[in-house]
Amino acid sequence: MPTIEGPFEVKLSPQPVHDAAEGKFGRMSIDKRFHGELQAASTGEMLAAMTPVKGSAGYVALEKVEGTLGGRSGSFLMAHRGLMDRGAPDLIVTVVPDSGTGELTGLSGRMNIDIREGGAHFYRFDYRLPEG
Repeated sequence: MPTIEGPFEVKLSPQPVHDAAEGKFGRMSIDKRFHGELQAASTGEMLAAMTPVKGSAGYVALEKVEGTLGGRSGSFLMAHRGLMDRGAPDLIVTVVPDSGTGELTGLSGRMNIDIREGGAHFYRFDYRLPEG
């Protein structure tokens, strides 16, 4: 299974939530640019909730990634599930099964996100593509 790494930029923009969720959830649009072996842009939606306990929260998100991966072009979906347990992160970002298109048909994998000092974002993507 190949592993690639690289930087990315992300812009999160607050979006309205329905009245019943006001004060309980936050909603954001996602706009990302990936660099390195993954040359792609993505857009998506995130829903987050904070708890009364400092450092504890959760979020879910879906994003569509379009571009090239190892020179192969197409798109795919990623699903996020993130938790913070009193400051300890637990994040899973997975390719949605059977979501790959074009030359990325059959893609599977998992991405790790690393936010470094100064706020720089990096990804590590373990993925598998069918031969050919």
